[in-house]
Amino acid sequence: MAFTEAQITQILDALRDRYPEAGCALVHQDTYQLLIAVVLSAQTTDKSVNKVTGTLFERYPTPADLAAAEQQDVIDIIKTIGMYKTKSKNIIALAKALVEKHGGQVPEDYDELIALPGVGRKTANVVLAVGFGHQKIAVDTHVFRLANRIGLVSEKDVLKTEKGLMKVLPEDRWTEAHHSLIFHGRNCCTARSPKCDQCPIEELCMKIGVE
Repeated sequence: MAFTEAQITQILDALRDRYPEAGCALVHQDTYQLLIAVVLSAQTTDKSVNKVTGTLFERYPTPADLAAAEQQDVIDIIKTIGMYKTKSKNIIALAKALVEKHGGQVPEDYDELIALPGVGRKTANVVLAVGFGHQKIAVDTHVFRLANRIGLVSEKDVLKTEKGLMKVLPEDRWTEAHHSLIFHGRNCCTARSPKCDQCPIEELCMKIGVE
């Protein structure tokens, strides 16, 4: 059973009311810092990324600075987050690509973004949404779990979930929905033992996979 447009609006409104502060939790000052922070956030928490990026961006304030960095120096700064060896290599290569191919600027283009080292579909969508104001749905673990649990979509992978959400959600609320679902996943609809009795959309939720 699919949700009606009115029910979709009801779900989005309820989540927006519950989480009016929902937005990008990664601390950044510009699109360069945002891009690096999102790459670093893969398979780790935004909170842990925020603990290292202050020092990272103080040491390497521009793509040119980071492009010239020694990998071990970057590792020493970000070693408290997961996959730090791969990520240190990727962000240096990414910075070099920004300098060599884009004049040190983060491109406002999906295809150009995903061509950068360490940048996948989710990262590109976050940068376009948060950094440039485009309406995008970036599907992370929270969005994937909640979209399928609530019943907004019924998909087995991230790409199909993203495309499914683009079909059922109003385009002018894609970015808002992305942030609201993340906040709801962190604060209420957790992977294990979701707090259904505290949920603002409990009456509409299909609770797929919830015992």
